[in-house]
Amino acid sequence: MNDAVAALRPELESGLSAVGLQPALADPLLAYLALLQRWNQTYNLTAIRDPQEMLVKHLLDSLAMHAHLVGIDTLADLGTGAGLPGIPLAIVLPQLHVTLVESNGKKARFLREAVRQLQLGNVKVAESRIEAFDAPGQFDAITARALASLPLILELGGHLLTSSGRLLAMKGVLPVEEIAALPAGWQLLASHPLKVPGLGAERHLVEVGRSPAKA
Repeated sequence: MNDAVAALRPELESGLSAVGLQPALADPLLAYLALLQRWNQTYNLTAIRDPQEMLVKHLLDSLAMHAHLVGIDTLADLGTGAGLPGIPLAIVLPQLHVTLVESNGKKARFLREAVRQLQLGNVKVAESRIEAFDAPGQFDAITARALASLPLILELGGHLLTSSGRLLAMKGVLPVEEIAALPAGWQLLASHPLKVPGLGAERHLVEVGRSPAKA
């Protein structure tokens, strides 16, 4: 682990406490951050280069939603890119089984290496386009971070959810127009403002589920 990443430990531990997680989780999260920074120099996995900015905008931003995964066993992270939010969530919630869905070959290679090095037995990598991922009805939840509009996420990945499954979409400002445009058969279940330590911008977690069948 390089010095720039190691120096972030106090800020990460403080951020973990602020979102209700144990500071002891800093070790594997810093190991992931160091791996991401190293690969990013060659593979351009994320536009963010500064380790401190990565800490806030990648790690803590991803972890801000962890409390809303209570009772969820299986999660598909769609268009995960460098593994966000799936890998940080899998690290802090070892009981959660996460599938990282990513079509980009170089990003999928990084994901497989991260899973191997971090020994994440609860994570699988699916190198696939979302709409082509053949796992219908197998997930309690799907999530996406800065991927697409709510209607498009459901169009591409709604087939992956169980009958009672939920889309947990990470958004900035509450996407009122996207919510109004939800396709038939889907409804807003809840929206949760999220507080990300060190980040001044708005964040919301939007929960969408299937509408009850009409009698």
